[in-house]
Amino acid sequence: MSLTLAPDDIVRTHAEVAENAREPLLVLDPLLEFLSGNGLAAPPAIEASPIGEGHSNVTFSLSTGVVLRRPPRGPLPPSAHDVLREARLLRALEPTPVRAPKVLGVCDDPSVIGAPFYVMERLEGVVVSNDIPPELDTPAEHRRMSEELIDALVELHAVDWRAVGLEGFGKPTGYLERQLRRFIGLWEHNRTRDISEVATVGEWLRANIPESPPATIVHGDYRLGNTMLAAAPPAHLIAIFDWEMATIGDPLADLGYLMMFWLQADDPSVGMYDLQGVTRREGFPTRQEMIALYEERSGRSMRALTWYVTLALWKAIVFMEGNYKRAVAGSTDDPYLKAFGEGVVELARRAVEVSQHGL
Repeated sequence: MSLTLAPDDIVRTHAEVAENAREPLLVLDPLLEFLSGNGLAAPPAIEASPIGEGHSNVTFSLSTGVVLRRPPRGPLPPSAHDVLREARLLRALEPTPVRAPKVLGVCDDPSVIGAPFYVMERLEGVVVSNDIPPELDTPAEHRRMSEELIDALVELHAVDWRAVGLEGFGKPTGYLERQLRRFIGLWEHNRTRDISEVATVGEWLRANIPESPPATIVHGDYRLGNTMLAAAPPAHLIAIFDWEMATIGDPLADLGYLMMFWLQADDPSVGMYDLQGVTRREGFPTRQEMIALYEERSGRSMRALTWYVTLALWKAIVFMEGNYKRAVAGSTDDPYLKAFGEGVVELARRAVEVSQHGL
């Protein structure tokens, strides 16, 4: 699924933007000048096409052979969609085994295209979300891609974040407590109505907070749809994308988030949240098998995973409400976000169910 462009999303020059109009997402002429000035080959003209789902930071494939990431249009919650922070992390990860794209250039001057942005290498492969290419759609390849997903997460959590220069990128203690405080504040900023289930889940999370293992880099949005696989078998994960939520914190938060999306053949339908329904197919491990695989390969003892999955659901509710608020305010044309109104309530009920009855 790709972002659908509106006529005012991409312009050639700032002069084309009418008074009181929405800010564009790309301004091509100054972008071309930036690319040329940073040693990135650029032809006389440049074209851009959106890639990815476009519900958070916006990603464009440029005709120069690179990929650009920038924040969505405002208004934005405080500290959200910080692409410069995302670029810092990716540069720190370059000498490590972590499977991440290489950053080629960073622009902190919002006057160039209207917002800070960075440019990264373009990788070739397939992204598996709600479909699987025929070459990888066998039980054996399903198992391999699942193991690759766990192995890549274990590699990330094994990085010595101090050694790669990420001191100060996040606080190594109190991560879960800060998550609760931050998302309570974000809910107050994002919400468009009162939803009693959101308060119920928040209270349960505060009352049952577990003790965290030693801190690691945390991706914050780790799921199959945010990775790229090589197009040909055997299944091999070549890159992890969408690092905007990354920090230093509790590694089990990533596993809990991954399990929030991991559906099994015997699971009931989850409607619009069936974002990764391919994992229902033969060969994909169950949630408990995935958890056991992570435990075996990371050496971390699994505990309180129900709490971490509930946290992931609760955070998704808060983010989705923020996207719904943007849609209602008219700052996005994405029709998918406008469907989040009832969807947020549906997900809040699911969070209550998980908190009370487990995985």
